[in-house]
Amino acid sequence: MKIDRFTRAVVLLNCTVPVALLGWDAWGGRLGANPVNFAIRTTGILSLIFLVLSLTVTPASRITGWGWLGQFRRMLGLYAFFHAALHFLLFFAFDRAGDVRDTASEMAKRPYLLVGTVGLVLMIPLAATSTNRMIKRLGPARWKALHRLAYLAATAGVLHFYMLVKADTSRPIGFATALGVLFLYRLAAHYIRLRHDARTSRSAPTAQHASRPRPWAGPLKVAQVFDEAAEVRTFRFVSTTGSRLPFDFLPGQYLNLTLSIDGMTVRRSYTIASSPSRAAYCELTIKREHRGLASRHLHDAIREGCVLDVRAPAGKFTFTGMEAESIVLIGGGVGITPLMAKIRYLTDLSWPGDIDLVFCVKTETDIIFRDELAFLARRHPNLRVTITLTRDEGPRWTGERGRISGAMLGRVVPQIADRRVHLCGPTEMVEATRSILRELGVPDGSILVESFTSPSRDPSPVASATRRNAATTVAMDPGTGDASIRFTRSHKSGPVDVDQTVLDAAEALGVSINYDCRAGICGECKVRRLAGHVVMDAEDALTTTDRENDVILSCQARCIDHVEVDA
Repeated sequence: MKIDRFTRAVVLLNCTVPVALLGWDAWGGRLGANPVNFAIRTTGILSLIFLVLSLTVTPASRITGWGWLGQFRRMLGLYAFFHAALHFLLFFAFDRAGDVRDTASEMAKRPYLLVGTVGLVLMIPLAATSTNRMIKRLGPARWKALHRLAYLAATAGVLHFYMLVKADTSRPIGFATALGVLFLYRLAAHYIRLRHDARTSRSAPTAQHASRPRPWAGPLKVAQVFDEAAEVRTFRFVSTTGSRLPFDFLPGQYLNLTLSIDGMTVRRSYTIASSPSRAAYCELTIKREHRGLASRHLHDAIREGCVLDVRAPAGKFTFTGMEAESIVLIGGGVGITPLMAKIRYLTDLSWPGDIDLVFCVKTETDIIFRDELAFLARRHPNLRVTITLTRDEGPRWTGERGRISGAMLGRVVPQIADRRVHLCGPTEMVEATRSILRELGVPDGSILVESFTSPSRDPSPVASATRRNAATTVAMDPGTGDASIRFTRSHKSGPVDVDQTVLDAAEALGVSINYDCRAGICGECKVRRLAGHVVMDAEDALTTTDRENDVILSCQARCIDHVEVDA
């Protein structure tokens, strides 16, 4: 969850309140008999409070699962530095009258002043590298290593406080106890991570992925970027902290990226193309779509070393080899990605069952993973690869030509009626192929599909006029007039743009709607439409009952008039 500007402003204001009250009391002469000493002590304690709070953010977010807490860590750390610097400046300007020589002499006489100064000096590089630009310049690993100095700075601050007081040491001991608990948590978490990595490296991939993985959210770093085909790139992601990914996944699952594009927060789901047996990384293979906001940003702006916010894994379009004795994989275009994850996983395990891949693309230059598929087919005789071209008329191509047909499948896939089939590609291709499979005698229960609508494809007037909206056929084009939305339970409303989904509008207005994939697959974002009309590019997660009850997928639905939603 990304914290909005208002929430940040509220937290910022509350963090400013203590020093503002101190300044107000100083202006009114209400700081007691020794106002300078009171101000120095107060700013020092405030610095320790904010420093300990900043160190508490990471353990708290991991224990509670509230990843959004991490967005306040740097803010709290900067307030800690601000109060520490103010603490020293008050001492230098008022207690020592701004005399450098006198200040140095006093520090030489009193060791607690030296210890406190060391703590302040340690905080200077932390404050100087607190910006996103500095994180990118240093790299996540070096930045994290540098910011472990916060523990040394906090230790110096607590020791400084303890050495300063002469009688009542309860408050410095309280800070020391809190810091000790944070140290123990860090050590325990590091030990558990090492044990987990050791067990994972010894365990077999089948054991590792026997159960459905638990969800995870956090940052991943782009380690490498590969060109695969025309306008298709693979982005390899690795952990920012450990030697393996901080989550497990099944072959065919996807992850969700949160991107910042031109000041907007954009979330997109992409299938993981790599094998779960390669636990050190995961790969997304993404085509640059002309009208794809996220895909264009990834291709144009994301380079090695970039760190992105990720939620993973999700999706039920999976196959581990335990579900059937053989598998038929049919893909169109970039829909090869979840199928490739399954091929890589099964061949990594030397799975003995038959694997038949039928891959449909426009031209030879569009064949993603061509060399790797040829290599795997040579090495694993149980993998048979059939590639068909729909537009390439060149004489060099000796393989299949034309769209996938019943005759082609009957010829290249033995006994397909008795096989389990996984199908992924553009929505039109998926629906046409599913009908062909039914004609060939493949039961619906043996067909698992995942489809998508390419944002680069401009809908024709016919297609626009027949898009399904719940149980109603809408004879309208999106964007032909002013559109707006009203969330009835939240009592919020506003205009919507032609490319803005109901979920986008909800986030902009501060309305909470659960979601996961943002691709129309998982069904987490279902809401009931009370009035108006919407169009949806993907509806895979909707059942017949959903359509009869005017349920829509908020991540896919775009308003074409005034829409009311029960949310």
